[in-house]
Amino acid sequence: MVQGRSDAAEGGKIKYGMVGGGQGAFIGAVHRLAARMDDQYELVAGALSSDPKRAVASAKELGLDPDRSYRSYEEMAKAEAKRPDGIEAVSIVTPNHMHAPVAKAFLKAGINVICDKPMTTTVKEAKELVALTKKTGLIFAVTHNYTAYPMLRQAREMVAAGELGDIRVVQAEYAQDWLTNPIERDGQKQASWRTDPKRSGAGGSIGDIGTHAYNAACFVTGLKLDSLCADLTTFVKGRKLDDNDNILLRWKGGAKGMLWASQVAVGKENGLMLRVYGSKAGIEWKQEDPNYLWFSKYGQPPQLITRGGHGSGKAAGRVTRVPAGHPEGYLDGFAALYSEIARALRAKRAGKKVEADAYFPTVEDGLVGMEFIEAAVTSSKKGAVWVKV
Repeated sequence: MVQGRSDAAEGGKIKYGMVGGGQGAFIGAVHRLAARMDDQYELVAGALSSDPKRAVASAKELGLDPDRSYRSYEEMAKAEAKRPDGIEAVSIVTPNHMHAPVAKAFLKAGINVICDKPMTTTVKEAKELVALTKKTGLIFAVTHNYTAYPMLRQAREMVAAGELGDIRVVQAEYAQDWLTNPIERDGQKQASWRTDPKRSGAGGSIGDIGTHAYNAACFVTGLKLDSLCADLTTFVKGRKLDDNDNILLRWKGGAKGMLWASQVAVGKENGLMLRVYGSKAGIEWKQEDPNYLWFSKYGQPPQLITRGGHGSGKAAGRVTRVPAGHPEGYLDGFAALYSEIARALRAKRAGKKVEADAYFPTVEDGLVGMEFIEAAVTSSKKGAVWVKV
């Protein structure tokens, strides 16, 4: 049970820095809130914007020491590595195209990395980060935050225990409507970079939300993808990246499935959903109603398992912070993920191994995500052909 506890007394809070996430940024504020919720971290440094004036103003708002508000991530990595009180980890919350160069700079400086997804814009960059992480022995976490939702942990535990039997069908979807109109042309910041291939990479909707749905499917089932057949569509005229994706999936071991990701699905807000069906039973989970997991044994009435309630297991309990019936959601899941990463950082600080039950997506998971995106883009460009992953 998390319960908002702090391990700060065990060696002090984890001092971290942030690259990106300045004024007007959405995800940077989410990361800062998540890091603060269990009182595990202290933000002490930042290169919060590529615009020097905005970086200074953002640092002032957050109460950072002016001497640790940096003009560039390169300057920050070098300076923090030299300080006796330098940061233990950096949180990278920039547009996608900056993830790889920023991560490389901090890994080379000996600083652990917490990176937003997708990890890079190419498979080549992702492989380079995997190699560099192994070489340095540092921690590299990718913030697929839904992996820390209690009922997704519950689902994963049930699949691993064989309660569903042999997995046959895996259906994942993530539907939104916020890009139904070309708001990027009006200067909407979040839309502008997400629809720009120079900053987002080769994938639009597939990279922004499709990768979350895919990661959730892999996390819960433990399956590895064999091949896919993708039809990526751009419905908004003049948009340079996909805004709707239909993908057929063939998993290793024989399971089949589909993934739908859309940012033009009118009426949908944040419709991440996962359904898994085996030879014995099926499960269904919806992010917009995250405290509930439906479990259906063949020939029996569906059973509702609630977060913190009867039937909820150890894996879910570890990342549950409030009693049953009190809603937990997006920020709680993000905070739980940051706390999982904190356990690894503290273990590394003490020269110990991380406990087996402390899970967070790693640099290898980031590579898997990039291989999925690249395969989907390749398949679609070739006319929706099957492509090995």
